[in-house]
Amino acid sequence: MATSPVFSSIILPAKTPTTIRSKSLNPFVPSSISSTWVLFSHSKNHYYHLQSSKKSDFKVFSSTTEVVRETVTKKPSKVLPFRVGHGFDLHRLEPGYPLIIGGISIPHDRGCEAHSDGDVLLHCVVDAILGALGLPDIGQIFPDNDPKWKGAASSVFIKEAVRLMDEAGYEIGNLDATLILQRPKVSPHKENIRANLSELLGADPSVINLKAKTHEKVDSLGENRSIAAHTVVLLMRK
Repeated sequence: MATSPVFSSIILPAKTPTTIRSKSLNPFVPSSISSTWVLFSHSKNHYYHLQSSKKSDFKVFSSTTEVVRETVTKKPSKVLPFRVGHGFDLHRLEPGYPLIIGGISIPHDRGCEAHSDGDVLLHCVVDAILGALGLPDIGQIFPDNDPKWKGAASSVFIKEAVRLMDEAGYEIGNLDATLILQRPKVSPHKENIRANLSELLGADPSVINLKAKTHEKVDSLGENRSIAAHTVVLLMRK
């Protein structure tokens, strides 16, 4: 009976070619390992999965190669025709801050207290896209303790999420977002917000939907002390 394939992961330098050929890795990887297991990039390293029918093959890895995952026997995830993601965000409203929703400045007596510009809608959309792609959330990719993102426009985060989506081979199928705030009224600004969101995402306005709800004067949302947003996004394979 044939031996089940064994999978392992190793870290290689970021400059390593994205197509791995076994001969280029000798003496770290034996020639019996198949030559094209390319996965995904993350931060400073590329992660590659290599396949072999012999568990003993993995014993010849050089000590200079860091093994980052124990050998497992499950198969790689399938390429899906579509993916669904959900995003949620909430910020406190405080005097002295601008209120920016979907990249649009909204006149109000208070705004979102946050490390960046506090755009609750764009943060929520970014998390929905990242979630659909199975990636870390916005706080891990753009940590709020990094001075680089202090006061940053949230359009920067959206552009990175769109880049990752494009690299993965997906595009926006449709997006449905709900804002929750007691004041101010969003309806006079809704079309501007939707148009700007469509442009940032590179999507037709017809697939972008935006709703706004009050919180019936209940808790911090209803008392005009915070603002929240939910987003559901459908990504379609290109």
